Amino acid sequence: MKILYFHQHFSTPKGSTGTRSYSFAKRLINRGHSVSMVCGSYWIASSGLKGKFINGKREGKVDGINVIELKIDYSNKDNYFSRIISFLAFSFRGIKIAIYRDYDIIFATSTPLTAGIPGIFAKYLKNKKFVFEVRDLWPELPKAMGVIKNPIILKLMDFLETVSYKSADGIIGLAPGIVSGIRKKVPNKNIVMIPNGCDNNLIKKKNNFQSRNKFIATFTGAHGFANGLNIILDAAKIIQNLNESDIEIHFIGDGAVKESLQKRAERENIENCIFLEPLSKKKLFKYLNDNVSVGLMTLKNIPEFYYGTSPNKFFDYISLGLPVLNNYPGWIADIIRRNNCGLVVDPDNPKAFADALIYLKLKPHLLNKMRANGIALSKKKFD
Repeated sequence: MKILYFHQHFSTPKGSTGTRSYSFAKRLINRGHSVSMVCGSYWIASSGLKGKFINGKREGKVDGINVIELKIDYSNKDNYFSRIISFLAFSFRGIKIAIYRDYDIIFATSTPLTAGIPGIFAKYLKNKKFVFEVRDLWPELPKAMGVIKNPIILKLMDFLETVSYKSADGIIGLAPGIVSGIRKKVPNKNIVMIPNGCDNNLIKKKNNFQSRNKFIATFTGAHGFANGLNIILDAAKIIQNLNESDIEIHFIGDGAVKESLQKRAERENIENCIFLEPLSKKKLFKYLNDNVSVGLMTLKNIPEFYYGTSPNKFFDYISLGLPVLNNYPGWIADIIRRNNCGLVVDPDNPKAFADALIYLKLKPHLLNKMRANGIALSKKKFD
């Protein structure tokens, strides 16, 4: 079967972002299918292609995947207008590819929501089967965050979301809240939940926490408004004031708020925070495995996040056996508690966050127990 796969932010493991679509494509190829991956030029991604762009496009084989990269630049640091232009440019150029390419089934994954537009056109103009994967509920999440307030734009997004769901022959949701949100709009559709997963083969030997000189806790991934990262700086300040000098917090990644976080740390003399550049997946795993004792997860205290996200970092952490410190309720918090692979603290409570880090530092045997539980969970449920 020939599969035409749309993911604007596609990356191979050489990039510094999620590799879900790469893993999906590789497994489809291993089952005898052919996959053509259509993507844009995402700021921290790597399509695997090295050649020049000709007429705004380059194409070639990457690990068996036929990658079609469109010269449409995108960064999380872009302003709102630039992002919209990028999203629309990708979807409109994708329509042309969907109309003229030869394939059997079209697969599109958000975000952004506009990634599904080529699938809608393929469904009705070429009578192709269309599978839509939903990574975030739009416009629900942007509306809850206050990022988009214009009622006209919100209505247009709601319309596009509804049309995408109704056009799709099958829908994938990455989290329970996403699936239930889809089902409210299209209750009779074929909907399945497939969360993000664990790359259990990237690190063969997991290190022992007791051999570390420093107790390092690390946040990885996008440094965006949604992540609520100031609470980590608040906790770091509390830890510093308690003279817990052997605890360090590392931030690995980039995003719209990284510079402001760095300036705040410098302004307030928060010296136990270190900011590092994004790393490729393999380099990130090696760094975490060799240096880090705890993986950090934070989000703003917005109820829509509780069951409506499937964070890559959680699955990366448990695959490495890193205990997870999480500060928001929901299905991931439930998994952490149920499997004893980390700690969950209340939202908007930096003291509880700081206390949890100090507690974990003082309990190396507990860390190793959580480590074993996380690895077992990653292999049993999320490999």
